[in-house]
Amino acid sequence: MSLIFARHGESRANLLNVFANHEPSHPLTDRGREQAVALARRLAGRTTVDRIRSSPLLRAVQTARILGHELGVPVVVSDALREFDVGSYEGSGDPAHWREHDEVLKAWLVRNEGDHRVAGGENLHEIRARLRSLVDEVATQAGTTVLVGHGGLYRCALSDVLANVTPRWALAHPLANTETVTARSHRGGLAAVAWGDLAVDPDDVLDLPAQLSDGS
Repeated sequence: MSLIFARHGESRANLLNVFANHEPSHPLTDRGREQAVALARRLAGRTTVDRIRSSPLLRAVQTARILGHELGVPVVVSDALREFDVGSYEGSGDPAHWREHDEVLKAWLVRNEGDHRVAGGENLHEIRARLRSLVDEVATQAGTTVLVGHGGLYRCALSDVLANVTPRWALAHPLANTETVTARSHRGGLAAVAWGDLAVDPDDVLDLPAQLSDGS
């Protein structure tokens, strides 16, 4: 059993640098569609994909459908993979709102203060609970599952479901568009065996030196 956590391709929201975590949302750019095709070819060259689950947000669904078309695999939409809620900041590109967002991420992932919220949105416990519920479900299925989701979701929640990933590593190593994290069963749980292009020994813990623990 293996899970591949994939971020969606480049979207209009990425170019506009706005919060777009609800529907209606922004579509993929032409480059984003090309990235999705390239991801499908990379996956086809290294594994057999058995199923694809996708966030309901348009950019993720479009990415997943391209993967499904290229790989001949059906796509199932799962609300557990949506990007985390930023409350009243939805649609905003205000730099002050992004600074607050970044400070909340540090509170969550560096200081372990999970009760904070961005503008009344979700807290860390809620984000992690919904991803864990999906991972627990698909981890019982043989073969390879691709989960198409979002950078913020994965930054916040992968350290909760992967035994060898720390929160501050995830904070400092955000996934680029269509970058992936691969996980496999290990010692009764799940462990990362690849983070982007970095191969990982499942017994090695991905962490940062103490002096970098502020997420910089």
